[in-house]
Amino acid sequence: MKKLILADSAGFCAGVDRSVKLAHKALEEFGSIICYGELIHNKDEVARLEAMGMTTVSDIEDIPEGARLLIRAHGISREEYSRLQAKGCAVIDGTCGKVMKVHRIAEQAQREGRKLLIMGDENHPEVRGIAGFCADSLVFADEAALQKWLTEEPGRQNLPLSIVFQTTQTKKLYNFCENLIKKLCTNARVFDTICFATQTRQAEASALASSCDAMVVVGGKHSANSRHLVGICEENCPTVVFVENADELDMLSLVAFDTIGVTAGASVPDRIIKEVKQKMCEEMKEMTTAMETEKSFDELLEESIKPIYNGDTVKGIVVAITQTEVTVDLGLKHSGYIPVEDFEDGTGTKAADVISIGDEVEACVVRVNDVEGTVMLSKRRLDAVKNWSDLEAASEAGTVVEGVVTEVNKGGVVVTIKGIRVFVPGSQSGLPKDADLEQLLKQTVRLRIREVNKGRKRVVGSIRDVTAKERHERISKIWDEIEEGKKYEGTVKSLTSYGAFVDIGGVDGMVHVSELSWKRISKPSEVVAVGDKLEVYVINFDKETRKISLGYKDPAENPWAKFMAAYSVGSVASVSIVKLMDFGAFAEVVPGVDGLIHISQIANRRIGKPGEVLNVGDVVDAKITAIDEEKHKVSLSIRALSEPAPAPVKEEEEVEEFVAEGDALVYEISENGEATGVAPEADAE
Repeated sequence: MKKLILADSAGFCAGVDRSVKLAHKALEEFGSIICYGELIHNKDEVARLEAMGMTTVSDIEDIPEGARLLIRAHGISREEYSRLQAKGCAVIDGTCGKVMKVHRIAEQAQREGRKLLIMGDENHPEVRGIAGFCADSLVFADEAALQKWLTEEPGRQNLPLSIVFQTTQTKKLYNFCENLIKKLCTNARVFDTICFATQTRQAEASALASSCDAMVVVGGKHSANSRHLVGICEENCPTVVFVENADELDMLSLVAFDTIGVTAGASVPDRIIKEVKQKMCEEMKEMTTAMETEKSFDELLEESIKPIYNGDTVKGIVVAITQTEVTVDLGLKHSGYIPVEDFEDGTGTKAADVISIGDEVEACVVRVNDVEGTVMLSKRRLDAVKNWSDLEAASEAGTVVEGVVTEVNKGGVVVTIKGIRVFVPGSQSGLPKDADLEQLLKQTVRLRIREVNKGRKRVVGSIRDVTAKERHERISKIWDEIEEGKKYEGTVKSLTSYGAFVDIGGVDGMVHVSELSWKRISKPSEVVAVGDKLEVYVINFDKETRKISLGYKDPAENPWAKFMAAYSVGSVASVSIVKLMDFGAFAEVVPGVDGLIHISQIANRRIGKPGEVLNVGDVVDAKITAIDEEKHKVSLSIRALSEPAPAPVKEEEEVEEFVAEGDALVYEISENGEATGVAPEADAE
């Protein structure tokens, strides 16, 4: 039976996926767009996007003034950015975050007067873009070229150097260059700019190629990362087929192989990978069927009457299932019986849950009874042999396996995988040091196999290896795709006096106390608690310091916006007194917006303090006399709604003059205490 294995990491990387999505979004919104250079190294995907309205140009001179332009994931040079800006282009920047990081390193080298050495293909657009950020740069195709340059002239080894790598280069090249630089140079900085997704893809391709009879690599023939995958596979597997799509695949070249691995470059969309896989499966099935039908009647007859012995492996069709055994038609004069326990895995699974009448099963012969014409079979014994082999292969390849936690003990937990007990130490459980391991019981977990000792029946695994890798991938994806205003579902991890830290998928951001609520709060715990699920949005972020500022309060619920929509100067509002001060009273106009009623505006008579007239909690009508939109301040007046008391007629000699202390003006004050105007002396001054 031929086996087809697809690499987990095959297909689009985050940077390519983002640029394709940006193209789709722009085409849906505007109907057409220009892409500067081939968007991705996949002619089928580019043709599909061009059919939707995308135009590809290779020269800036061919780009019209003011065009809507997409920059692909490879990025461009600083000079090209300037030329596009001069043309007034509306630029959609799809440059991969990993490539942007290399641009910043190049800029830093330029500022510090360092020579930039780039390991990569000098004709690749990514490399040309990187070189465009540092005037003093050189490109080297391989380690031999770098070594020759460093050693052919004296003094070069003492130069201030910065070394970066094309993001699709191999880890093998990086390791060689790093060791060479450490050995020869005195003032060099080596930056590992190889994309983590590329490293993962290459490591997985290497492991898969080592365990397969043949490899199929799907990718563009001019794609650097796809060509590197081919080279890695060829180092580990004698037969490697390189195709761009399913139409190029010739299954006749693979018919002799039992186990075939498939991987794909970063520029290959899922649909092409699925088409290749589907074609391989269909043609493998047709070949198998054709081979089976070649058996003659005599061969089939001979098979039906051939003897069987203890230890043989046989196949049969399930014809009956009872509470104690499963009956199997072996196509022989004997009937086979398998105990139902062989289909159970210790997690509560029953035979009827995993097998049905008409299914084909494979089992090992335990005992033949020629007198009764029966054969006792064991599926568990056969599975054990296969499952041990699978775990050994998984351990060697570093692949992820899945199982159920069936036991918790002092040292860790036991995970059952296909009937085999795998011990996971507490330190490898993926939980904090003092966490209760009982929470993992009966949970399905993913882990890597670290040790297999078939003789001692001992298998050791690690859940932490998988969770750590997945967490790193989630973190990388967040930083690659983060942008201001983007929303995330997060969990409150901790609280401080100044805000709440929220986990948005492996990365923590901080929601300042002022961003938690439109109302005045003194501490974050008034709004949220540790463990709460929140929908937050990005206010700003810094990729260098890895800091993210988040917002939680809904802009649509801005109380000031609600106030401005409902009121204006001159409006009358029913307000609630919330605080009394010596100089006046604060009143809530709408929830979240308070206004000040100055002491002189509380009553149409002089009062010593606001408490003589008002109490906290009182609801009164007040007129809005002033609004400061910039400072979000509101002035209110109760007095403005009162009928002004008639001023008593007094003789001129009965009017007192009052002069305030300090810099205050001189006021004329009537007998009842009201200011009636500025005295002439004040005007004269």
